[in-house]
Amino acid sequence: MSVLNSIIGSSQEVLALRKLISTVGKSDSTVLILGESGTGKDLAARALHESSSRKMKPFIPVNCGAIPKDLLESELFGHKKGSFTGAISDRKGRFQLAHQGTLFLDEIGDMSLDLQVKLLRVLQERQIDPVGSTSSIDVDVRVIAATHKNIESLIDEGKFRQDLYYRLNVLPIEIPSLSDRKSDVPELVSFFAQQHAEKHSNPIRLNNETMRIFLSYQWPGNIRELSNLIARYSALMPGAEIDFRDIPLSMIPALMRKTLDNSSGGNSSNNEAIISTEPNPLGGFDNSFSDVERIISLAQGANTLPEEGLHLKEHLMGIEKDLIQQALMRSDSNVSKTARLLGLQRTTLIEKINKHNLQS
Repeated sequence: MSVLNSIIGSSQEVLALRKLISTVGKSDSTVLILGESGTGKDLAARALHESSSRKMKPFIPVNCGAIPKDLLESELFGHKKGSFTGAISDRKGRFQLAHQGTLFLDEIGDMSLDLQVKLLRVLQERQIDPVGSTSSIDVDVRVIAATHKNIESLIDEGKFRQDLYYRLNVLPIEIPSLSDRKSDVPELVSFFAQQHAEKHSNPIRLNNETMRIFLSYQWPGNIRELSNLIARYSALMPGAEIDFRDIPLSMIPALMRKTLDNSSGGNSSNNEAIISTEPNPLGGFDNSFSDVERIISLAQGANTLPEEGLHLKEHLMGIEKDLIQQALMRSDSNVSKTARLLGLQRTTLIEKINKHNLQS
């Protein structure tokens, strides 16, 4: 599969993105890729390289945010032997390694101002000065930069040079967030399920309710979060159909738990996997007589009224929390087993776990 086709999705946003990459790739101009973390900016950069006339030459990525700023200059431009402590030999920088190919500067927004000045000179003059060298070296490199930050805000704050921004922003490409193309989620799930399938196991699949939850979720971590989640469930239940009723709460992202109610339009009876995070309007739990009777009958020795009296509602809530904790421990935090032990509907149990702030 080509890198361009590995940008998975059939939404209008993805179709437009692939077409733009194919068109821009043929140019030799500098590209600035913008998008949230986890949207696949590195994949877009590789697709641009593959679509260019330089595709048979090196593609060299550099994460500007992952390399200490005092080492980044040497990483980019190279150094001469003895130019600083530890420079025991001449070393080529990433610009030289990418000669006639593509240099991908990821997280360019993290680059220090002094290094931005040197990068601007390289882009203007197509020459680099290795650390400790007295002569410049010509380089033929196409530069692709990327960032998840708002560069214009950084310029206003004095953290990014405006002239460098204009030099980089010749051909801008914005990668849509996953929340803006949710129709691609089923296709992405299928792709990552194949990718993360355990050896000798079929890919996992999601049942209808779980897929509906995936489609309702906002995916703050974008495609990276989706891939990691599919990898998690592939390891947890290889080859299985994933049903959130069988998944421990600790294996469901916290933000996903908070948005599960929205996927059912607020009607948790439509989906047993829904977790209610809204407080009861009465400020407590179900107050039906059968519920109270069940709790009291389960609480050994708890039905003796103290001389000074008690607050029945708070007392029952404390007993309920205690019993749920015991049942969770006995069932190794399996929510379905816990619900059976307590004679509760699974959705009712999940609501009580959330309201008591218990960890399943």
